Amino acid sequence: MARYTGPVCRLCRRERTKLFLKGERCYSMKCPVSEAVTDRHSRAYPPGEHGRDRMRQGSEYLGQLREKQKARRIYGLLEKQFHNLYVEASRAPGITGENLLRMLELRLDNVAFRAGWGASRSQARQFVRHGHVLVNGKRVTIPSYRLRQGDTVTLKPSSREIFHVQRNMDTLDRPLPPWLETVGDRFAVKVFSLPLREHIDEPVQEQLIVELYSK
Repeated sequence: MARYTGPVCRLCRRERTKLFLKGERCYSMKCPVSEAVTDRHSRAYPPGEHGRDRMRQGSEYLGQLREKQKARRIYGLLEKQFHNLYVEASRAPGITGENLLRMLELRLDNVAFRAGWGASRSQARQFVRHGHVLVNGKRVTIPSYRLRQGDTVTLKPSSREIFHVQRNMDTLDRPLPPWLETVGDRFAVKVFSLPLREHIDEPVQEQLIVELYSK
């Protein structure tokens, strides 16, 4: 399966904002775009030899492109996957941008991340691929599997003792979004309702993505 395997901090620097792609490091002073980093050590500018030159104001198209890249990198999709999802969102009834974000939020790897089992979406994606996550009692190993209203996502009983899972559950202070609810213990969540735009806290301007693909 094709996926990005390069340095993820580089992606945050390219978008000049925190994308929270590396779990605990993103909340520490080691983050290169952290506000807590001193100016002398800060690298809150795009990577590359001419990174500082890219700080100047860009065109309207550049703003739309960067917004698309930001959303794609936050949820960990490749270009073709993201474009196919946009095409599906544009054909669905309702507002295209909101449809797109809703489809991204309903991915199985994202729900495992929202539940607090993974420190990052990439770690949650790995849990799904390795068969640690169940959907309605059945093992699903496809991170892009789209959940429906009423579906219950559970962490396998044998997987609940994994060190990383235990540490994430004990240390991460990540509130459950309103469209998810805990079932029984902390290791099962249910899709209570479809996510609304006001329930999605990612810093994405979806209208710019729609404008980019509509050209």
